[in-house]
Amino acid sequence: MPRNRITITIDDRERSGSVSESLAKMENVSVLIRRLPLGDYAVDGRMLVERKTLPDFAVSVIDGRFFRQMTRLAMSPAKGVLVLEGGSRDLHNTGIRREALQGALITASLILGIPVLRSLDPGETAQLIIFAARQLQFAASGGLSRPGYRPKGRRKRQLYILQSLPGVGPARAARLLDRFGSVQNVLNASVDSIADVEGIGPETARGIQQIVREPQATYGMAVDLRLDL
Repeated sequence: MPRNRITITIDDRERSGSVSESLAKMENVSVLIRRLPLGDYAVDGRMLVERKTLPDFAVSVIDGRFFRQMTRLAMSPAKGVLVLEGGSRDLHNTGIRREALQGALITASLILGIPVLRSLDPGETAQLIIFAARQLQFAASGGLSRPGYRPKGRRKRQLYILQSLPGVGPARAARLLDRFGSVQNVLNASVDSIADVEGIGPETARGIQQIVREPQATYGMAVDLRLDL
């Protein structure tokens, strides 16, 4: 039986890269080029892939862009995926500590629920995207069980993300969302502003800040990664 065709929309800022060239050459893959509001690759309307080389990942953690992107990705109706590309040697001159990078990945994967996949080079990234797309096709056809809860509706997804923060249950998540209006605003808020929300208090506020801000505050020392992240 022939495989179903995979349709991948590539952000036009990625069109000249090796990943795009590899995808365009693959069998049963249709490639479209256009500006994407979120992510680098939209796959079959089911998955959004944000691809980062390891140096870009490090820079995005330092300037705070990483957390804004991951928050938006977590809010998408499509399944968000982060692909980190490269080897540990690519991080040697970035001037960011290993703990900062690990903290960022913990936030993305455990707090925001975004899977983190690894590849060594653009060719492997393209293969990884196709393999993930095939797995999602198989799951959608009933071939695999899909454990886990993914709420529908913008507010429900926002509350779901906020409840993954330390010390935040359904009631506190609702108060935070009502006060700040979005998950990103909560993550950007000061300790005092968060603590001022009814039922939160300073201790919970500091716990939230430690999770979402520590990766941005611990850079400055050269990193020595002996193992790939």
